[in-house]
Amino acid sequence: MKIVVTSVLVDDQAKALAFYRDVLGFELKHDIPMGEHRWLTLTSPGDPDGVELLLEPDVHPAARPFKSAIKQDGIPYTSFGVEDVHAEYARLCAAGVRFTQPPTAMGAVTTAVFDDTCGNLIQIAQPA
Repeated sequence: MKIVVTSVLVDDQAKALAFYRDVLGFELKHDIPMGEHRWLTLTSPGDPDGVELLLEPDVHPAARPFKSAIKQDGIPYTSFGVEDVHAEYARLCAAGVRFTQPPTAMGAVTTAVFDDTCGNLIQIAQPA
């Protein structure tokens, strides 16, 4: 068994696509109309057959209160691995991304946390 799709709840799929593709650098895998919403997935650059990130509409009644609560508590919704957290932090800051936590060493990992503009905090992490 392996993970093939994981999701992040977003308040606007078009805005999320622009952020996750154009700012973060993920690559579009699927964009399939599904009525009012889309099956919208991205993959890591250079890994088109890897795990897909689904930009899931947060329309379920529990989704927005959940997102709001964990964001208010400063908890990242998910984490992405990076090779150099300091370089990625600098690249994303230059692109206008707002960080809530700069690169911080935490034992075996260095992390930074940013706002994805779609209602979530996202962590980037580099193993020590």
